[in-house]
Amino acid sequence: MPELRKDPIIGRWVIISTERALRPNNFRTDKEDRLTDLSKCPFEPGNESSTPPEILAYRKPDSRPNEAGWSVRVVPNKFPALKVEGTMDKHGEGIYDMMNGIGAHEIIIETPNHDEEMALMPEMQIKEVLWAWRDRIVDLARDKRFKYAMVFKNKGARAGASLQHPHSQIIALPIVPLHVQEELTGALQYYEYKDRCVFCDLIQQELSDRKRVVEDK
Repeated sequence: MPELRKDPIIGRWVIISTERALRPNNFRTDKEDRLTDLSKCPFEPGNESSTPPEILAYRKPDSRPNEAGWSVRVVPNKFPALKVEGTMDKHGEGIYDMMNGIGAHEIIIETPNHDEEMALMPEMQIKEVLWAWRDRIVDLARDKRFKYAMVFKNKGARAGASLQHPHSQIIALPIVPLHVQEELTGALQYYEYKDRCVFCDLIQQELSDRKRVVEDK
């Protein structure tokens, strides 16, 4: 069972998960050569049995779960940082607080195509990935143990990715990360002082300055 431990000085929770060291890696060299034998990629269509059973999939009407025919597929992480099963069992040892690593850790396989990075995907494919993120976060929010959910994406071995096939991840936590709590507190203080939303003010100022606007529709 993974474990969450709290830093008694700054109040930050840290995940301790030794099983993560066992996850596979298909990057062959430090130069991140591409995998040529796609039969070894667990996210490739036809290799659905190499992953845990899917939680969600957008697929062709005539296809069956856990088989080919999907456009986006969500599965539990085979080597999760946190686990759904169990109880939090909060306890302390002296000044140190800890709890079981209860949470959710899921993989969003963003495309059936091994080399189709998000920047090159058709708009409809990107839309389906975003909907998958949304659908899973909404479903995870129903579990009252979870206080925060985050989508993240590692690109390349140096960024922490262990598999090349385009994918992202969702992790749901039983705590709110410290930096997120600080932002919420700051936003509340701003509102209490100015009676305005800090994020709305930021957007309006950036649109007015026109210095960092990439696109405005």
